Amino acid sequence: GLNINDNCGSTRPQAAAEAVLAHGADVGICLDGDADRVILIDETGAVADGDQLMALMAARWAEEGRLSGGTLVATVMSNLGLERFLDARGLRLERTKVGDRYVVEAMRANGWNLGGEQSGHIVMTDYATTGDGLMAGLQFLAEMVRTGQPASTLARSFEPVPQLLKNVRFASGSAPLDSTRVRSAIAEAEAALTGHGRLLIRKSGTEPLIRVMAECEDEALLARLVDGIVAEVEAAA
Repeated sequence: GLNINDNCGSTRPQAAAEAVLAHGADVGICLDGDADRVILIDETGAVADGDQLMALMAARWAEEGRLSGGTLVATVMSNLGLERFLDARGLRLERTKVGDRYVVEAMRANGWNLGGEQSGHIVMTDYATTGDGLMAGLQFLAEMVRTGQPASTLARSFEPVPQLLKNVRFASGSAPLDSTRVRSAIAEAEAALTGHGRLLIRKSGTEPLIRVMAECEDEALLARLVDGIVAEVEAAA
């Protein structure tokens, strides 16, 4: 067809979740068109992203002495809950810019062997040079067999911190992030989140968009801070 990812696969796992429930399956594995991304569905129909799979693999590999440098490589988009999960186990999360190419570059430069993205790219350089959803799915299945635990247990290594992302389109030639009011709103939000969460502001590399993302357990505070920055960016755009 014209689009093999139309309403299915790793970017639209709802159809697979419905199929898992309809057939009473133990697990669902969703891939994208070239199978370098994987998203998992547990037996209850719940969706688990790449962060959960990386948490499971990093912890297991660390137990076996296989996690190089005690480090997992992920992008700035990975959930704060993943970072806290690793920190509690004496492991380190190395963050890169968004894009699996940056994850791979960091891994190669430092000799680390496990990395990936929240979107489901999982890179295991002991076995391949780039993301491979089939191998990542097999790693999860192997852990189900080894532990005898259901997918719902293994796919929930940590409780994600609430995350809110909003995109603001800006006019060509404008530079909203240079606005004094925008910089002030960002500084105030960073101060409010210190010790409680995380703020990420970045320009899209492909569209005239400013991406405003924050994480915090206090969802009311989260919404207020993100909306405040978005309003200032819109005014400056």
